[in-house]
Amino acid sequence: MRIIGEKGFNLLVLGIDPGSITTGWALLKGQGKRISVVDSGVLRFNGKDKFLDRLTEIKSSSTSLIENLSPDAIAFESLIYVKSPQALIKLAQTRGVILSACVEKYKNRIFEYSPNAIKSIAAGHGHADKEGVRKFLDMTIGKREYETHDESDAVAIAMCHLLNSRRVDKKTVTRGSSGLAKALAHKIGS
Repeated sequence: MRIIGEKGFNLLVLGIDPGSITTGWALLKGQGKRISVVDSGVLRFNGKDKFLDRLTEIKSSSTSLIENLSPDAIAFESLIYVKSPQALIKLAQTRGVILSACVEKYKNRIFEYSPNAIKSIAAGHGHADKEGVRKFLDMTIGKREYETHDESDAVAIAMCHLLNSRRVDKKTVTRGSSGLAKALAHKIGS
């Protein structure tokens, strides 16, 4: 694992926005004061396939992606409230399969952030819409074209972890109106 220390910040973070039909992913590099997108994309799965068959494909694709990218840490968005219990169940199962693809190797380096924490860090307030988050991403890492919102969400998730990691490392997290202290991640399983 790369080190975050006094001489500079150096970290590769994989942000994942799980979905049973499209899963967004983004590998971001934090080095010194710079954050850049190394690569990003979307894993697509056939919505007409049986759900259990899709889960098998999701696990296989996620495992390959994680092995190929070799991040230092992996960040997820925590489960969100959805009106449909069936959709929530499928999202939870999809997320669980992706977590199982990385838990053995990355057990202590998997983090999750609430949607409000991601928006708070990425756009300045926890109730920002996707456009507000997108504007922040354009300002900080430059304008990019994203295949889907899942991909740009994955960039925001990884960005959230990088910004949060820097604050924690420098011990500069303080109480304030921005709510950043409340937005600190917790390790999954801790």
